[in-house]
Amino acid sequence: MTVTMPAGVQTARDLTGPAIADAVGRLSPAVRAVAAYHLGLADASGTPVAGGSTGKALRPALALLSARAAGAAPERGVVPAAAVELVHNFSLLHDDIMDGDTERRHQPTAWTVYGVGAAILAGDALLALAQDVLLENPPYGVWAARCLSAAVQRLIAGQGADLAFERRDDVAVEECLDMAGDKTAALMACACSIGVVYVGGSANLAMNLSGFGAHAGLSFQLVDDLLGIWGAPQITGKPVGSDLRTRKKSVPVVAALTSGTSAGRELAALLATSEPLTEDEVSRATALVEAAGGKEQIEKMADTELAAALSCLAEADMPEDVRAEFGAIAEFITARQW
Repeated sequence: MTVTMPAGVQTARDLTGPAIADAVGRLSPAVRAVAAYHLGLADASGTPVAGGSTGKALRPALALLSARAAGAAPERGVVPAAAVELVHNFSLLHDDIMDGDTERRHQPTAWTVYGVGAAILAGDALLALAQDVLLENPPYGVWAARCLSAAVQRLIAGQGADLAFERRDDVAVEECLDMAGDKTAALMACACSIGVVYVGGSANLAMNLSGFGAHAGLSFQLVDDLLGIWGAPQITGKPVGSDLRTRKKSVPVVAALTSGTSAGRELAALLATSEPLTEDEVSRATALVEAAGGKEQIEKMADTELAAALSCLAEADMPEDVRAEFGAIAEFITARQW
């Protein structure tokens, strides 16, 4: 299935790209080189890349819509949109190191090019920049900065839980959902509401949009976990069953392992081996997750979260065209492609 990216996403890239580039330009030369490379603003030699950032700009698009929902022009949402994207990329720089990922956005990850220390510092710098650009715009920029800081705290807690799961054999589905709510959905909720806060919109609107983002973000993560096993390589950029190869405790896997079924027990025995899984074993593990009900259960959860997100959206007082664009992005990020 081919899913078309909403038009507002390209608009967000066009509007926020210059603000992100300007912010990165403030960094010291060595740190700036790493951040610019990671963001797609420059190649590994430091030569600027035409077209700017290679990111999807989903979170900036949500932040711009948030400002529009409060009756402001999209340009007034550029600063919070840029801040959210800077934080997102801070997390990606650190995630790549913790996960040992060697490729992102079809190029070598920053830590493989510049070293672990340099990539960590670049991530730290992006986090500081995100706060700087908000705090430079009082009075509401201060409140927006506090919203973003709270989301970052949850993001870090979620990442910590994710790392802890790797050392445990007794992870429950509820724990996985809590982790995903922190690691992924918290920043999505912030992106959906930070524009309202930044332009001085109503608290009720901010809360409704935060709820929308939290549910949509969790649905997005659940679908992402499904794609990590069944996703088409041309869509995900990874082999089918990639999460099983690394024995990642994604939600479908945990659902299967805790299902109490014979398929779940066989899956546990297969994943408990220390040797790398063969292609046949990956295929068998994939079939076992499905036989144990892991796929069906998480598909239903994703649908439930998306429905809850759209319910929050329906309750929010905003222009109908903005509501429609929010809905289109939610449908886009939760589309299943396999």
